[in-house]
Amino acid sequence: MRANRLLGAGLFTLAGLIVGYAVLGPLILDVIHFRTSASGLSQVRGGDLAALVVVVPVCVGVGVLAWRDHRAAPVLALAPAFFAMYTYSQLILGNEYLRLPGNIERFFPLLLTMFIVAAAIAVRGWALARPEELPASSRRLARGSGITLIVIAVFVAVGLHLPTLVDALGDHPSGAAYLDAPTLFWVVKFYDLGIVVPAALTVGIGLLRRQVWARKPAYAILGAYVLIGWSVAGMGWSMLISGDPDASVAMAVAVTGIASAGAVFAYFLYRPLFRATRSAVDIALAQADHPLVRR
Repeated sequence: MRANRLLGAGLFTLAGLIVGYAVLGPLILDVIHFRTSASGLSQVRGGDLAALVVVVPVCVGVGVLAWRDHRAAPVLALAPAFFAMYTYSQLILGNEYLRLPGNIERFFPLLLTMFIVAAAIAVRGWALARPEELPASSRRLARGSGITLIVIAVFVAVGLHLPTLVDALGDHPSGAAYLDAPTLFWVVKFYDLGIVVPAALTVGIGLLRRQVWARKPAYAILGAYVLIGWSVAGMGWSMLISGDPDASVAMAVAVTGIASAGAVFAYFLYRPLFRATRSAVDIALAQADHPLVRR
């Protein structure tokens, strides 16, 4: 009980930090000035809006479950924790510190605290989420979740990153995203191609092969990628609204569609965690074919 309440307190803290950062950021008060391009700022605004609308309610909801000692809380906590580690570390690392104006370094303690709190939630949630207590998914659901993760990996690698990566590796790069903010460009490439894609492929293939080890990371990765997907969708629509030359209606629609599909599979994957479980006595009686059970 105490461990779950600590997990809940961490999730409430993370929700508060996300709200506080978003209020101070370019979305609302514009007190935090990132050292990045106009396109980068549009992406930050879209990501912050998605975090307020989607991630904060998830943190609060899972925090309440943890406070009530619900068995689903530890595994559900992994998704917002991984999202926060992924997102707010990029906001620290992806600035053009000595080239563009800004004051983001003054808010380094805030972003670092957000990362540390998220990491603590991830470690605690992973330790509390015992594989033997996680319900086994049906063959159909496992296959669908595995395919979804593989589709996410292929889309991120080929759809989002391959064209701009090929351009950046050429002799005369022309992409505005690379030329305006090369540090952010390479940080995102490293995270997505070095972490997101390999993890999604590995766990997706594990689910297709019905591997037991893939069960717990599937909850974490699919949930986190859904949250990241909504964040990227928010970035895409924000770029379109601001008239960014790199914006693409097709890409924004595609990311929104994939995030929606991932949310559907995440719902069905998480749903068994909320089904009522029988007590150990009931299970023992059923296994013994006790007459009280038959009645």
